[in-house]
Amino acid sequence: MRRDNRKIILIGTGMVGMSYAYALLNQSVCDELVLIDANRARAVGEAMDLNHGLAFSASHMKIYAGSYQDCTDADIVAICAGVAQKPGESRLNLLKRNAQVFQSIIEPVTASGFNGIFLVATNPVDIMTRITCTLSGFNPRRVLGTGTALDTARLRYLLGDYLKVDPRNVHAYVMGEHGDTEFVPWSQAMVATKSVREICEESNGTCSLAGLEQISEEVRTAAYKIIEAKNATYYGIGMALTRITKAILGDEHSILTVSAMLRGEYGQSGVFAGVPCIINQNGIQRILPLTLEEAEKEQFDQSCQTLKRCYDELEL
Repeated sequence: MRRDNRKIILIGTGMVGMSYAYALLNQSVCDELVLIDANRARAVGEAMDLNHGLAFSASHMKIYAGSYQDCTDADIVAICAGVAQKPGESRLNLLKRNAQVFQSIIEPVTASGFNGIFLVATNPVDIMTRITCTLSGFNPRRVLGTGTALDTARLRYLLGDYLKVDPRNVHAYVMGEHGDTEFVPWSQAMVATKSVREICEESNGTCSLAGLEQISEEVRTAAYKIIEAKNATYYGIGMALTRITKAILGDEHSILTVSAMLRGEYGQSGVFAGVPCIINQNGIQRILPLTLEEAEKEQFDQSCQTLKRCYDELEL
Protein backbone atom coordinates (compact mmCIF):
# COMPACT_ATOMS: atom_id res chain seq x y z
CA MET A 1 0.00 0.00 0.00
CA ARG A 2 1.33 3.43 -0.93
CA ARG A 3 1.83 5.94 1.86
CA ASP A 4 1.95 9.11 -0.23
CA ASN A 5 -1.68 9.14 -1.39
CA ARG A 6 -4.34 7.20 0.49
CA LYS A 7 -7.18 6.81 -2.01
CA ILE A 8 -10.70 5.58 -1.30
CA ILE A 9 -13.45 4.88 -3.80
CA LEU A 10 -16.96 5.14 -2.37
CA ILE A 11 -19.66 3.43 -4.44
CA GLY A 12 -23.13 4.54 -3.42
CA THR A 13 -23.83 8.08 -2.19
CA GLY A 14 -26.93 7.37 -0.15
CA MET A 15 -27.20 8.12 3.56
CA VAL A 16 -24.81 5.33 4.61
CA GLY A 17 -22.21 6.24 2.00
CA MET A 18 -22.33 9.94 2.79
CA SER A 19 -22.24 9.38 6.55
CA TYR A 20 -19.03 7.45 5.87
CA ALA A 21 -17.70 10.21 3.59
CA TYR A 22 -18.52 12.89 6.18
CA ALA A 23 -16.72 10.93 8.90
CA LEU A 24 -13.71 10.40 6.62
CA LEU A 25 -13.53 14.15 6.02
CA ASN A 26 -13.85 15.12 9.67
CA GLN A 27 -11.25 12.59 10.79
CA SER A 28 -8.85 13.32 7.89
CA VAL A 29 -8.62 9.62 7.11
CA CYS A 30 -7.51 9.74 3.46
CA ASP A 31 -5.99 12.04 0.85
CA GLU A 32 -8.32 11.33 -2.05
CA LEU A 33 -12.01 10.38 -1.99
CA VAL A 34 -13.85 9.49 -5.18
CA LEU A 35 -17.65 9.26 -5.19
CA ILE A 36 -19.40 6.93 -7.65
CA ASP A 37 -23.15 6.58 -7.98
CA ALA A 38 -25.63 5.36 -10.61
CA ASN A 39 -27.03 8.89 -10.32
CA ARG A 40 -23.91 10.83 -11.29
CA ALA A 41 -25.57 14.18 -10.62
CA ARG A 42 -26.04 13.19 -7.00
CA ALA A 43 -22.37 12.19 -6.70
CA VAL A 44 -21.35 15.55 -8.18
CA GLY A 45 -23.59 17.42 -5.74
CA GLU A 46 -22.35 15.47 -2.74
CA ALA A 47 -18.73 16.12 -3.71
CA MET A 48 -19.46 19.85 -4.00
CA ASP A 49 -21.14 19.90 -0.61
CA LEU A 50 -18.21 18.15 1.09
CA ASN A 51 -15.64 20.35 -0.64
CA HIS A 52 -17.39 23.47 0.59
CA GLY A 53 -16.66 22.37 4.16
CA LEU A 54 -12.95 21.77 3.61
CA ALA A 55 -12.06 25.26 4.82
CA PHE A 56 -13.54 24.39 8.22
CA SER A 57 -11.70 21.08 8.59
CA ALA A 58 -8.15 19.98 9.25
CA SER A 59 -8.25 17.88 6.10
CA HIS A 60 -6.67 18.50 2.71
CA MET A 61 -8.66 15.79 0.97
CA LYS A 62 -9.27 15.84 -2.75
CA ILE A 63 -12.94 14.98 -3.20
CA TYR A 64 -14.68 14.50 -6.54
CA ALA A 65 -17.28 12.47 -8.45
CA GLY A 66 -15.58 9.88 -10.61
CA SER A 67 -16.00 6.67 -12.57
CA TYR A 68 -14.94 3.05 -12.24
CA GLN A 69 -11.70 3.84 -14.06
CA ASP A 70 -10.66 5.78 -10.96
CA CYS A 71 -10.49 2.47 -9.07
CA THR A 72 -7.23 1.51 -10.79
CA ASP A 73 -4.89 2.90 -8.14
CA ALA A 74 -7.26 2.96 -5.14
CA ASP A 75 -6.35 1.45 -1.78
CA ILE A 76 -9.95 0.69 -0.79
CA VAL A 77 -13.21 0.34 -2.69
CA ALA A 78 -16.04 0.76 -0.19
CA ILE A 79 -19.44 -0.42 -1.40
CA CYS A 80 -22.50 1.20 0.15
CA ALA A 81 -24.74 0.90 -2.91
CA GLY A 82 -27.96 -1.05 -2.84
CA VAL A 83 -31.66 -0.86 -2.18
CA ALA A 84 -32.72 0.30 1.28
CA GLN A 85 -34.13 -1.88 4.03
CA LYS A 86 -37.86 -1.31 4.44
CA PRO A 87 -39.57 -0.99 7.85
CA GLY A 88 -40.09 -4.49 9.25
CA GLU A 89 -37.97 -6.09 6.53
CA SER A 90 -35.16 -8.42 7.60
CA ARG A 91 -31.70 -7.90 6.15
CA LEU A 92 -31.88 -11.28 4.44
CA ASN A 93 -35.00 -10.23 2.51
CA LEU A 94 -32.80 -7.67 0.78
CA LEU A 95 -30.57 -10.37 -0.66
CA LYS A 96 -31.83 -11.03 -4.16
CA ARG A 97 -32.40 -7.35 -4.94
CA ASN A 98 -28.94 -6.32 -3.83
CA ALA A 99 -27.21 -9.28 -5.48
CA GLN A 100 -28.32 -7.89 -8.84
CA VAL A 101 -26.95 -4.46 -7.95
CA PHE A 102 -23.55 -5.93 -7.07
CA GLN A 103 -23.22 -7.77 -10.36
CA SER A 104 -23.26 -4.38 -12.10
CA ILE A 105 -20.60 -2.99 -9.73
CA ILE A 106 -17.92 -5.62 -9.20
CA GLU A 107 -17.16 -6.29 -12.87
CA PRO A 108 -16.19 -2.70 -13.83
CA VAL A 109 -14.19 -2.30 -10.59
CA THR A 110 -12.05 -5.36 -11.28
CA ALA A 111 -11.83 -4.49 -15.00
CA SER A 112 -10.17 -1.20 -14.00
CA GLY A 113 -7.19 -3.12 -12.63
CA PHE A 114 -8.10 -2.45 -9.01
CA ASN A 115 -5.82 -4.41 -6.70
CA GLY A 116 -6.70 -3.06 -3.27
CA ILE A 117 -9.22 -4.06 -0.61
CA PHE A 118 -13.00 -4.36 -0.93
CA LEU A 119 -14.92 -3.06 2.08
CA VAL A 120 -18.65 -3.87 1.99
CA ALA A 121 -21.45 -2.27 4.00
CA THR A 122 -24.54 -3.15 1.93
CA ASN A 123 -27.01 -5.48 3.67
CA PRO A 124 -27.29 -8.36 4.18
CA VAL A 125 -23.61 -7.60 4.61
CA ASP A 126 -22.22 -11.08 5.26
CA ILE A 127 -23.74 -12.50 2.09
CA MET A 128 -23.00 -9.37 0.04
CA THR A 129 -19.37 -9.66 1.12
CA ARG A 130 -19.29 -13.28 0.00
CA ILE A 131 -20.87 -12.27 -3.32
CA THR A 132 -18.19 -9.59 -3.73
CA CYS A 133 -15.48 -12.18 -3.12
CA THR A 134 -17.04 -14.64 -5.58
CA LEU A 135 -17.59 -12.10 -8.36
CA SER A 136 -14.19 -10.44 -7.96
CA GLY A 137 -12.09 -13.57 -7.60
CA PHE A 138 -10.03 -11.72 -4.95
CA ASN A 139 -8.19 -13.40 -2.11
CA PRO A 140 -10.81 -13.58 0.69
CA ARG A 141 -8.44 -11.78 3.04
CA ARG A 142 -8.79 -8.68 0.84
CA VAL A 143 -12.60 -8.76 0.90
CA LEU A 144 -14.27 -7.83 4.18
CA GLY A 145 -17.61 -6.53 5.33
CA THR A 146 -18.61 -4.36 8.25
CA GLY A 147 -20.01 -7.54 9.80
CA THR A 148 -20.90 -7.14 13.46
CA ALA A 149 -18.60 -4.17 14.07
CA LEU A 150 -21.57 -1.85 14.64
CA ASP A 151 -23.42 -4.46 16.71
CA THR A 152 -20.31 -4.81 18.88
CA ALA A 153 -20.20 -1.03 19.34
CA ARG A 154 -23.87 -1.05 20.31
CA LEU A 155 -23.18 -3.87 22.79
CA ARG A 156 -20.27 -2.06 24.42
CA TYR A 157 -22.28 1.16 24.70
CA LEU A 158 -25.25 -0.57 26.34
CA LEU A 159 -23.08 -2.77 28.55
CA GLY A 160 -21.01 0.20 29.67
CA ASP A 161 -24.18 2.07 30.59
CA TYR A 162 -25.54 -0.96 32.45
CA LEU A 163 -22.35 -1.54 34.45
CA LYS A 164 -21.50 2.16 34.80
CA VAL A 165 -18.10 1.91 33.10
CA ASP A 166 -16.56 3.56 30.05
CA PRO A 167 -17.56 1.50 26.95
CA ARG A 168 -13.94 1.72 25.81
CA ASN A 169 -13.02 -0.50 28.75
CA VAL A 170 -15.64 -3.10 27.83
CA HIS A 171 -14.27 -6.02 25.83
CA ALA A 172 -17.19 -7.95 24.41
CA TYR A 173 -18.23 -9.03 20.92
CA VAL A 174 -21.27 -9.77 18.82
CA MET A 175 -20.67 -12.68 16.47
CA GLY A 176 -22.31 -14.40 13.51
CA GLU A 177 -24.72 -12.89 11.04
CA HIS A 178 -25.24 -9.14 11.11
CA GLY A 179 -28.92 -9.79 11.68
CA ASP A 180 -31.47 -11.93 13.46
CA THR A 181 -29.20 -14.89 14.31
CA GLU A 182 -26.32 -12.86 15.76
CA PHE A 183 -25.39 -13.57 19.37
CA VAL A 184 -23.17 -12.41 22.24
CA PRO A 185 -20.67 -14.97 23.58
CA TRP A 186 -20.96 -13.87 27.21
CA SER A 187 -18.21 -16.27 28.24
CA GLN A 188 -15.80 -13.90 26.49
CA ALA A 189 -17.21 -10.60 27.79
CA MET A 190 -14.84 -8.67 30.04
CA VAL A 191 -14.55 -5.31 31.77
CA ALA A 192 -10.81 -4.68 31.87
CA THR A 193 -9.66 -8.20 32.82
CA LYS A 194 -12.70 -9.19 34.89
CA SER A 195 -15.48 -11.39 33.54
CA VAL A 196 -18.85 -9.63 33.11
CA ARG A 197 -20.53 -12.72 34.52
CA GLU A 198 -18.39 -12.45 37.66
CA ILE A 199 -19.27 -8.78 38.00
CA CYS A 200 -22.97 -9.68 37.89
CA GLU A 201 -22.54 -12.46 40.46
CA GLU A 202 -20.76 -10.07 42.84
CA SER A 203 -23.10 -7.10 42.32
CA ASN A 204 -25.65 -7.92 45.05
CA GLY A 205 -28.44 -7.78 42.50
CA THR A 206 -27.58 -4.48 40.79
CA CYS A 207 -26.94 -6.41 37.58
CA SER A 208 -27.90 -9.91 36.47
CA LEU A 209 -27.58 -12.50 33.72
CA ALA A 210 -31.17 -11.68 32.78
CA GLY A 211 -30.12 -8.07 32.34
CA LEU A 212 -27.30 -9.18 30.03
CA GLU A 213 -29.74 -11.13 27.87
CA GLN A 214 -31.96 -8.05 27.67
CA ILE A 215 -28.96 -6.07 26.40
CA SER A 216 -28.29 -8.79 23.82
CA GLU A 217 -31.88 -8.49 22.60
CA GLU A 218 -31.63 -4.69 22.42
CA VAL A 219 -28.50 -4.98 20.29
CA ARG A 220 -30.16 -7.48 17.96
CA THR A 221 -33.27 -5.35 17.43
CA ALA A 222 -31.64 -1.89 17.44
CA ALA A 223 -31.72 -1.46 13.66
CA TYR A 224 -35.42 -2.27 13.46
CA LYS A 225 -36.22 0.35 16.10
CA ILE A 226 -34.13 3.00 14.36
CA ILE A 227 -35.67 2.22 10.97
CA GLU A 228 -39.16 2.39 12.47
CA ALA A 229 -38.36 5.80 13.98
CA LYS A 230 -36.40 7.46 11.14
CA ASN A 231 -36.62 5.06 8.16
CA ALA A 232 -32.91 4.19 8.00
CA THR A 233 -29.69 3.75 9.98
CA TYR A 234 -26.57 5.51 8.75
CA TYR A 235 -24.52 7.43 11.34
CA GLY A 236 -23.41 4.37 13.31
CA ILE A 237 -22.47 2.32 10.27
CA GLY A 238 -20.69 5.33 8.75
CA MET A 239 -18.54 5.52 11.86
CA ALA A 240 -17.93 1.76 11.80
CA LEU A 241 -16.78 1.96 8.18
CA THR A 242 -14.43 4.79 9.09
CA ARG A 243 -12.95 2.84 11.99
CA ILE A 244 -12.25 -0.17 9.77
CA THR A 245 -10.78 2.10 7.09
CA LYS A 246 -8.40 3.67 9.60
CA ALA A 247 -7.27 0.23 10.72
CA ILE A 248 -6.46 -0.68 7.10
CA LEU A 249 -4.78 2.54 6.01
CA GLY A 250 -2.88 2.84 9.30
CA ASP A 251 -1.73 -0.80 9.23
CA GLU A 252 -2.94 -0.93 12.82
CA HIS A 253 -3.35 -4.66 13.43
CA SER A 254 -6.50 -3.72 15.36
CA ILE A 255 -9.07 -6.32 16.39
CA LEU A 256 -12.49 -5.62 14.88
CA THR A 257 -15.52 -7.86 14.34
CA VAL A 258 -15.75 -7.78 10.56
CA SER A 259 -17.34 -10.17 8.11
CA ALA A 260 -14.61 -12.58 7.04
CA MET A 261 -14.40 -15.91 5.26
CA LEU A 262 -13.98 -18.76 7.71
CA ARG A 263 -11.48 -21.45 6.76
CA GLY A 264 -11.96 -24.01 9.49
CA GLU A 265 -12.28 -21.58 12.40
CA TYR A 266 -15.13 -22.58 14.75
CA GLY A 267 -15.62 -25.64 12.53
CA GLN A 268 -16.91 -23.51 9.63
CA SER A 269 -15.60 -23.17 6.07
CA GLY A 270 -16.50 -21.04 3.06
CA VAL A 271 -19.03 -18.84 4.85
CA PHE A 272 -18.55 -15.13 5.64
CA ALA A 273 -19.63 -14.13 9.16
CA GLY A 274 -18.85 -11.53 11.80
CA VAL A 275 -15.86 -12.64 13.88
CA PRO A 276 -13.01 -10.86 15.69
CA CYS A 277 -10.19 -10.32 13.18
CA ILE A 278 -6.80 -8.61 13.16
CA ILE A 279 -7.02 -5.86 10.51
CA ASN A 280 -3.97 -4.35 8.80
CA GLN A 281 -2.94 -2.85 5.45
CA ASN A 282 -3.53 -6.18 3.71
CA GLY A 283 -7.11 -6.47 4.97
CA ILE A 284 -7.73 -9.42 7.27
CA GLN A 285 -4.33 -10.42 8.62
CA ARG A 286 -5.98 -13.32 10.43
CA ILE A 287 -9.09 -14.38 12.28
CA LEU A 288 -8.64 -14.43 16.07
CA PRO A 289 -10.61 -17.48 17.30
CA LEU A 290 -12.29 -17.19 20.70
CA THR A 291 -12.73 -20.13 23.07
CA LEU A 292 -16.51 -20.51 22.94
CA GLU A 293 -18.66 -22.62 25.21
CA GLU A 294 -20.62 -25.47 23.62
CA ALA A 295 -23.90 -23.55 23.64
CA GLU A 296 -22.16 -20.59 22.01
CA LYS A 297 -20.65 -22.85 19.34
CA GLU A 298 -24.17 -24.08 18.58
CA GLN A 299 -25.42 -20.50 18.25
CA PHE A 300 -22.58 -19.65 15.89
CA ASP A 301 -23.23 -22.79 13.84
CA GLN A 302 -26.93 -21.90 13.56
CA SER A 303 -26.03 -18.41 12.34
CA CYS A 304 -23.56 -19.75 9.76
CA GLN A 305 -26.06 -22.35 8.51
CA THR A 306 -28.60 -19.56 7.95
CA LEU A 307 -26.05 -17.57 5.94
CA LYS A 308 -25.01 -20.63 3.90
CA ARG A 309 -28.60 -21.53 3.09
CA CYS A 310 -29.46 -18.02 1.90
CA TYR A 311 -26.33 -17.81 -0.25
CA ASP A 312 -26.95 -21.22 -1.80
CA GLU A 313 -30.47 -20.17 -2.78
CA LEU A 314 -28.99 -17.49 -5.02
CA GLU A 315 -27.34 -20.12 -7.26
CA LEU A 316 -24.59 -17.74 -8.37
